[in-house]
Amino acid sequence: MINLGLLLIRLVIGLSFIGHGAQKLFGWFGGHGLKGTGGWFDSIGMKPGVTIALFAGLAEFAGGLLFAAGFLTPIAGILIALTMVIAIVKVHGTNGYWSTQNGYEYNLSILVTAIAVAISGAGAYSIDALIF
Repeated sequence: MINLGLLLIRLVIGLSFIGHGAQKLFGWFGGHGLKGTGGWFDSIGMKPGVTIALFAGLAEFAGGLLFAAGFLTPIAGILIALTMVIAIVKVHGTNGYWSTQNGYEYNLSILVTAIAVAISGAGAYSIDALIF
């Protein structure tokens, strides 16, 4: 049952991050694409915004894809965790803990989950299990 639980966690978080990356990179799923996301990054002092949006989108998209597949899971977990650390530091941290006040509660939950899976492994239902 642990392996099924790890698969469910990886799929939900991984697919969600693929979507977040696609929002930044391609403007899919209601996102603003590189130009729009880059403009927002510029407005919060993360410059050059478009370049940072590209790197954030790639980290989310690739990290999500790897995480969902259970391939190179430690790297995938680090990519997801790093994007959450940046989200906490640059956006949510000053708003307190609770997500109802735009705080970092949700980001911390994802960060810890990604690290926990990266440390414990992707489980039997993963590409890592087939290869390593």
